[in-house]
Amino acid sequence: MRSHVAELAGIRRQVLAGPSEKATAAQHAKGKLTARERISLLLDDGSFREVEQLRRHRATGFGLEARKPYTDGVITGWGTVEGRTVFVYAHDFRIFGGALGEAHATKIHKIMDMAIAAGAPLVSLNDGAGARIQEGVTALAGYGGIFRRNTRASGVIPQISVMLGPCAGGAAYSPALTDFVFMVRETSQMFITGPDVVKAVTGEEITQNGLGGADVHAETSGVCHFAYDDEETCIQEVRYLLSLLPQNNRENPPAVPCDDPHDRRCDTLADLVPADGNRPYDMAEVIKEIVDDGELLEVHERWARNIICALARVGGQVVGVVANQPRVLAGVLDIEASEKAARFVQMCDAFSIPIVTLLDVPGFLPGVDQEHGGIIRHGAKLLYAYCNATVPRISLILRKAYGGAYIVMDSQSIGADLTYAWPTNEIAVMGAEGAANVIFRRRIAEAEDPEATRAELVKEYKAELMHPYYAAERGLVDDVIDPADTRQVLIHSLAMLRTKHADHPARKHGNPPQ
Repeated sequence: MRSHVAELAGIRRQVLAGPSEKATAAQHAKGKLTARERISLLLDDGSFREVEQLRRHRATGFGLEARKPYTDGVITGWGTVEGRTVFVYAHDFRIFGGALGEAHATKIHKIMDMAIAAGAPLVSLNDGAGARIQEGVTALAGYGGIFRRNTRASGVIPQISVMLGPCAGGAAYSPALTDFVFMVRETSQMFITGPDVVKAVTGEEITQNGLGGADVHAETSGVCHFAYDDEETCIQEVRYLLSLLPQNNRENPPAVPCDDPHDRRCDTLADLVPADGNRPYDMAEVIKEIVDDGELLEVHERWARNIICALARVGGQVVGVVANQPRVLAGVLDIEASEKAARFVQMCDAFSIPIVTLLDVPGFLPGVDQEHGGIIRHGAKLLYAYCNATVPRISLILRKAYGGAYIVMDSQSIGADLTYAWPTNEIAVMGAEGAANVIFRRRIAEAEDPEATRAELVKEYKAELMHPYYAAERGLVDDVIDPADTRQVLIHSLAMLRTKHADHPARKHGNPPQ
């Protein structure tokens, strides 16, 4: 027995060391950590339990029969993050370039099934060269099994993809199916067709980072939610995100003790937000003033910047915040902002995260490009997401809330549980100037002094239909509050809504706009 145990220990040392020192040095030379180093950063010290460490492929041909390394290029298992179970798989680029073959895929399938069964988050540390060409169609079938499980797990457990190397072709669709995508600048790329194919087909010359690097996907495509300069920071932020998410869709997000007083007055809000609806301000500063200790994790921070989507805590409880950003495009809704917010609202609803919506929206962005690009269809995605959400929903109108954008941004009429407004709110079909031009067009045209008449009629319209208490008088706003009381009002409201229960009508699933 002792000799057998000694043999096992020798094999374990070989597996943990990796294929060779040369391969490890090459990985480090690229500014990249090894798969095991990444797992160690992600999970609590000493908590990782590996699954199928001794797995080997059984493929033959093209020299594969002579190369059968343990793990087959992917490390799978589970551990803990701040004491809570998390499942993980990590491509080992040192073995077959992290390429996926039959055995490699089967290991991933197994750990995904375990995560779903155990009801715990799944983190993939991606650094692979795609399908293992030598294994042909069986490698492609392996990807199909991953995609199917990504879809089964969607809305059941949090799925996080961390891109730490190349991800090309069909392999890119697994991260796209998950809840969050992290990338590291310079070392990670995602694209369906690489630069060589692009050049051959279109004649365009572009680098890998220019085509599918972290900044491209964080700012232009919206594929990447978070981008960082190095792997260590990236993985630490994954740990922080996990601390804000529940284990699965049957649990609530983890609450923590809160040292920030629940009744803290937010007196600076009156100075942060100008009463003049045409003056910009930074909505992120408003959110920081309201949430616990000014801490928030903004999702898609650099994409569709005219809307903010963030996770934070209010009174120790996790909330999702959706807010217009007046500093960018005056906070209008456009195609990208609608898509960004819709996906975020769906994620919050799936994982029982209450939604707080802060409105200061002048409407949808007008223009031929927006209309031809399908703003109706894309705006409907956000409308559908809010209408479909059953988690506690609170909306707060700071200043402008005009037209269809007001309705879409979780108005009371589409199901917000509570709607509050500041005394600076203006809720209307459109701005007073535009409304007066439409309603009183003939009177203005016939007046001796059209400009003076227009100004007088604008003032009249505001006094009649746009004063701060118009919506409250009609029950469309539950209360008009002092901005300084915003934090405590939200905390008390969220506490009341904590036991909210709502059911959808019996159906297989809805058919949301695409």
